[in-house]
Amino acid sequence: MIEIFEWNRLLYNDLPESFLLEVIFRSTIMFTVLLLTLKVAGKRGVKQLSVFETVIIIALGSAAGDPMFYEEVGIIPPITVFLVIILLYRLVTWLTGKSKKFEEFIEGKTECIISEGKFSIATFKKESLAQDEFFSELRLKSIEHLGQVKNAFMETSGEISVFYYEDHDVKPGLPILPFLFKLKSKTIPAEGIYSCTFCGNTKSHKQGNALCSVCAKSEWVEAIATLRKT
Repeated sequence: MIEIFEWNRLLYNDLPESFLLEVIFRSTIMFTVLLLTLKVAGKRGVKQLSVFETVIIIALGSAAGDPMFYEEVGIIPPITVFLVIILLYRLVTWLTGKSKKFEEFIEGKTECIISEGKFSIATFKKESLAQDEFFSELRLKSIEHLGQVKNAFMETSGEISVFYYEDHDVKPGLPILPFLFKLKSKTIPAEGIYSCTFCGNTKSHKQGNALCSVCAKSEWVEAIATLRKT
């Protein structure tokens, strides 16, 4: 029979005080694992929050949750977890202020996704950003084709910031409207201006087949040059 307010059970769950050393070790290991896992997952998985902030939220939430529901979980170990996380938070914050490389590793850095109306292929692959998802983000900003976009950047928060061409500078570009993009084909039906569906490279082509000079892909769709409607 459980004795109510048995302090040793309530505070330590009958574990020795030396177990707190193991709690500190476990907390440090799990904090590091969470940080690295979310770092590998990329910005898109934690949009609006930095990877570091997300780790803090998950770690604190997990530490707070278990002692609320399970009688076998003592109160003191989770409190120790909180103290370790706070200390690690202070340490990481201090290190990001001291080292630019460490800051970039933890928070990431702003990357150029679109340059002069074409995808920055290396960056786009590195960010593991699905093309359909990216097109959706651009359509939400009233963009119809890449020829309207001078530059687009993936911010450290996961947000996409866009800089537009002035109306008189808009050029033909890859259409991102679904009903136009789905008309893509490996065969160019007639002479005209076409965009590579993979990288957005846009140029004049004759009827037939062609490889993109930028990415060596062979799927094309007719480019459009409409102005933005704001």
